[in-house]
Amino acid sequence: MAVGAGAVLAVYVALGTNDSTKTIVRQVTVTAEPAAQAPLDVAQIYNHTHSGVVEITVTLPGGQAQGSGFVYDSSGHIVTNDHVVDGASSIEVAFPDGSKSSASLVGADPSTDLAVIKVDASSKLHPLTLGDSGRLSVGDPVVAIGSPFGLEETVTSGIVSALHRQMTSPNGFAIADSIQTDAAINHGNSGGPLLDSSAHVIGVNTQIKSDSGGNEGVGFAVPSATIKDVVSQILATGQAEHAYLGVQLDSTASNARLASVQPGTPAARAGLQSGDVITAIDGKTITSTNGVQSAISSKHPGDKISLTYTRDGQSNTVEVTLATRPDQPS
Repeated sequence: MAVGAGAVLAVYVALGTNDSTKTIVRQVTVTAEPAAQAPLDVAQIYNHTHSGVVEITVTLPGGQAQGSGFVYDSSGHIVTNDHVVDGASSIEVAFPDGSKSSASLVGADPSTDLAVIKVDASSKLHPLTLGDSGRLSVGDPVVAIGSPFGLEETVTSGIVSALHRQMTSPNGFAIADSIQTDAAINHGNSGGPLLDSSAHVIGVNTQIKSDSGGNEGVGFAVPSATIKDVVSQILATGQAEHAYLGVQLDSTASNARLASVQPGTPAARAGLQSGDVITAIDGKTITSTNGVQSAISSKHPGDKISLTYTRDGQSNTVEVTLATRPDQPS
């Protein structure tokens, strides 16, 4: 028997004795679980979101360049990549209906390759919804919308090919927990949204790995968890700050071994040395360099962490107060 939300069931309980049977009737309210939303197909995702995706054209000293972006809120803020607008003397946004508007730079964060620009075009704004990149699984369907080679409103689809990848940002820092996808991404897609099956933004398409310079099925996006943190900081102060430990990790190691420790940094003050292997941060086991990057990226300057490491077979735990990441890696 199907039971809807708030249905009332009569429960009959027979209590037997040696010479009689007594029936008790209780009223029990049953609340049904809400039905899960069915995944949207590519056409539905496109129809839900394409009006919130824009083409961005910038004027640079050597000419013009082009990228993509998405409407973040009804105040006119648009999210894109830092490398799309870096160095621009002017920024123009083209909406899906063909109308255009000049835009101003609110703030940029080279460490995560994200930027926020603003337009004054209230009737053209169709904000998209941020999703939860932390709930993604390898194999989940995704859709990319952008302007590859200037071909506006182009939609491509694929899957999440891998999680917890690392991109290198414009200023040389690692962008932790990047999303890898085989959805076709080309020049001009930069700054456009990567969408999940609920039509929510779970990433900003940022880089490709390619020998030819074109799409070869290996693209990367900044995750929405990073977007949410960085954009909220930019909107509040015009810039974003990131926690800093002050170590170089050995990318060839199978664990989180330190290649070097920068002098005068939180790691150095805590006594960490080259060759130490980080095994836990705040009690969470660390098994790789990406684990360290992800853990530190989730913190803010001034946060205190408990860091466990091994040296010469002995485990040690220290408390570290994180600093503010510098403009360039040491």
